[in-house]
Amino acid sequence: MSLTRRSLLAAGAGIAFTGSLGALFAGNPLAAPTRHGYGPLLPDPYRLLDLPAGFGYRVLSRAGDPLRSGEGVVPANCDGMAAFDAGAGRVHLVRNHENRTTAALRVPAVEGLTYDPRAHGGCTLLDLGPDGGVTAERVALAGTAVNCAGGRTPWNTWLSCEETEDRAGTAGYTEDHGFVFEVDPADPHRSGAVPLTAMGRFAHEAVAVDPYRGTVYETEDAFVEPFGLFYRFLPVRPLGGLGSLRAGGALQALRVPGLPDLSVVDEPGAEFPVEWVPVPDPSAGGTPIRFQDFGRGGITHAQKLEGCYWGDGGVHFVSSYARRREGAAADHHGQVWFHDPRRATIRLDVVFGPDSDVRLPGDSPDNICLAPDGGLMVCEDGAGTQYVFGVTSGGEVYPMARNADDIGRPGAPEWGEFAGVTFSPDRRTMYVNAYAPGTTFAVTGPWH
Repeated sequence: MSLTRRSLLAAGAGIAFTGSLGALFAGNPLAAPTRHGYGPLLPDPYRLLDLPAGFGYRVLSRAGDPLRSGEGVVPANCDGMAAFDAGAGRVHLVRNHENRTTAALRVPAVEGLTYDPRAHGGCTLLDLGPDGGVTAERVALAGTAVNCAGGRTPWNTWLSCEETEDRAGTAGYTEDHGFVFEVDPADPHRSGAVPLTAMGRFAHEAVAVDPYRGTVYETEDAFVEPFGLFYRFLPVRPLGGLGSLRAGGALQALRVPGLPDLSVVDEPGAEFPVEWVPVPDPSAGGTPIRFQDFGRGGITHAQKLEGCYWGDGGVHFVSSYARRREGAAADHHGQVWFHDPRRATIRLDVVFGPDSDVRLPGDSPDNICLAPDGGLMVCEDGAGTQYVFGVTSGGEVYPMARNADDIGRPGAPEWGEFAGVTFSPDRRTMYVNAYAPGTTFAVTGPWH
């Protein structure tokens, strides 16, 4: 049965998901019994970020402030993010900016790092010292569009995803968009601004790389019909290191026989065999991929495919919501799926409940990552107050952070979504973005 938010409320402090959430953490060596979260969130006197007792935050960067490199100002719309070990206690923090051409605070164009000078998105790079403070901040990728999420590679680079299908000539662009770009956090000029065209041209959201086989999994964030697809890319040079994905490969899309829309599944633990179908035209030269003819049996769609990460021998991916009024086969307010490549199956692990109360967990999960205790951290992107929620390995849900920065009007409060949650290599610091007004936080405290 699917979990409703009213049942969460009735459960009181011991909030738990029904179904097979424990399967999400099966075989994870980090998973261990924990107490339920870190206690209630305390109001922040500075009205930026509410946290449990014992936790504190540092503002690393804020949109509109000068970049330390002198290249311009910190761009707006902070989104996906990853942290990389830079040695001697230092960290490289790569951050996406989901900017369209209307964004006032664009990613500055930098020679050697710019794909399309008319595009305002890209990535910035923060270098953090052993004390956690920012020692440098600069552009890592520019001239890209609507850089939403992405994912890290086993060779410690960042794959930044464009969530758009706009072609050259649209919105003033001089190049086609809808690609994945590789960013080297140690030296962005080594990676440059080269689209990985064989990985497909569509509204990318996130990617996850199988560290054993080199397969790259990709989600497509499409919220209008036909909805997005879940893809895998089989590189010619799997696990080849920086630049190897430019060598090309085969792009395939997920088909669950007899299941054209994942939204109809509402039973946690439900499992299905899968097939992988070649994408007819990965470049989407004439027709967007999700509109293309996949032959007899069709293809499987899902609305708002977002977060994607590798763990437990497979790939977890999120459908943020589905709505019948927008063309989905059923309504839901968030699913987390698991694909087991060895068994060629997918399994529904978590179903979030209807938004009867936006203050409770479960409204439109987005970016997602593993927490130090082996559970999850989930960024909420729904209505009302915005949270980062934790989910323990036992299935208990708890609030970890609440956005206290009201960007609304008097009498009409509004809070920006969270995005880009990730942890430092030593697992002692959580980094997370408030998408608007564009703030990057470092959260420290007594992590389990």
